[in-house]
Amino acid sequence: MSPIVASAPASPTPVDEIADALDRVPPLQGLTFEERKWLAEHAEEIVAQPGEVLFEENTAADWMFLIMKGEIHVQRQRGGPMALFIGRAGQMTGLLPFSRMKTFGGQGVAVSPVWGLLIHKRYFPEMLAAIPSMSQRVVSTLLDRVREVTRIEQQAEKLAALGKLAGNLAHELNNPASAAQRAASSLVTELRANRQNRFKLVNLHLTTEQIHEVEAWERDVLESGRARKCGADEMIQHEEELRNWLTALPCDNAWEVAPDLAERGLTIADLERLDKILQSNGTCITLQYFARYLRSTRSVDTLISSTARIFDLIAAVKEYSNMDRAPILEVDVPAGLDATLQMLQSRMGNVVVERSYQPGLPCISAYGGELNQVWTALIENSLEAMAGCDYPGCLRIICRMEGELLLVEIWDNGCGIPAELQDRIFEPFFTTKPPGQGLGLGLDNAMRIVRKHRGHIGVRSEPGSTCFRVRLPVDQLQAY
Repeated sequence: MSPIVASAPASPTPVDEIADALDRVPPLQGLTFEERKWLAEHAEEIVAQPGEVLFEENTAADWMFLIMKGEIHVQRQRGGPMALFIGRAGQMTGLLPFSRMKTFGGQGVAVSPVWGLLIHKRYFPEMLAAIPSMSQRVVSTLLDRVREVTRIEQQAEKLAALGKLAGNLAHELNNPASAAQRAASSLVTELRANRQNRFKLVNLHLTTEQIHEVEAWERDVLESGRARKCGADEMIQHEEELRNWLTALPCDNAWEVAPDLAERGLTIADLERLDKILQSNGTCITLQYFARYLRSTRSVDTLISSTARIFDLIAAVKEYSNMDRAPILEVDVPAGLDATLQMLQSRMGNVVVERSYQPGLPCISAYGGELNQVWTALIENSLEAMAGCDYPGCLRIICRMEGELLLVEIWDNGCGIPAELQDRIFEPFFTTKPPGQGLGLGLDNAMRIVRKHRGHIGVRSEPGSTCFRVRLPVDQLQAY
């Protein structure tokens, strides 16, 4: 009984017609009519209509499948990187001789009328004997399949890395962008309020001498650096004293003015000095204007620092991805490490980062973007190792010269890598994560990049201490 969930045609196709049709299957082109007839005689003919399921995920794969007509989409139902594989007319797929395939990797659904041939694995030895060239054809198909699956998996790994980078960057940009938005909104509010307040100031009819004295008072307050730094209780008490003084002035919005004056460090004596200058004429209006000026200044400072942070992030992204640069360039490795840490900052809330860079390190000729992929893979591995610990994480980055080699060490105090797995972590597709959460290509990709640069990568791990070491030759002139 075939695990393929499909039916035989109502009228079986004559063997000679099937043999002629097999000549249009690219992997089988060049076979003699007799060889194609052998396949037709030993095959089980099936048909399926659009929407019908041909096979289920994880069911036994015991058949070679020759797709004569139609198209099949294979969908992974239980996660994983390769969400969709498309089988089209002319393909030889399913279980092939020499393949280690045990089960179907997804659910196969016909998206157009399908006509196919199934050859059970029990016929494989007889098929290879009857059709000598079949071995080479099968091996060639298997190699193509491995290359295609590897390409799809690597593309999925890159997309997953890009998704992480985008998420980290969005998180990092959100904070300064939100702060800048709040500051701009507050600044607009204060400017509008002072626009209304200016007419009241004009109506005070201050003399030239009073104007100079108010300017001197403001200059003294602003330049004295008396911003009050004290405990919360003391600040509340001081603010209450200023509010009471303003209320007695009287000042109708003392509750709004007092906090800014208290934060700036103004005292009752400062307020009394201003009141004496103005001769109790418009003291409240002047203090309102001054408080709004203080709030506006804070908003401007926030805008400057927030936009500076955004520009720093943009610079870090450019440094990380080596945008607008040649593929091979003089790479500042510590700068690349810092840019990578910047990209992953949002995931380091409970992690202490320690940097130890030897001064005056030389730049190396390398593919800067690829090296940053190495740092990302290693640092992410460390962060994931520390995420499950019930104690504060510590990530230590060391960069120094070791003879003629540049040595980068990435330490963490996570749970460590079991000794029996340390020799396997650089294998492609090896992962200890649950299905759908990791492809097992991050460290494999890191090793391939390091080897491309004529370098070496290794790991030493025990519970509470794991260290990845990357050694790169400084002179890369012979590396490409």
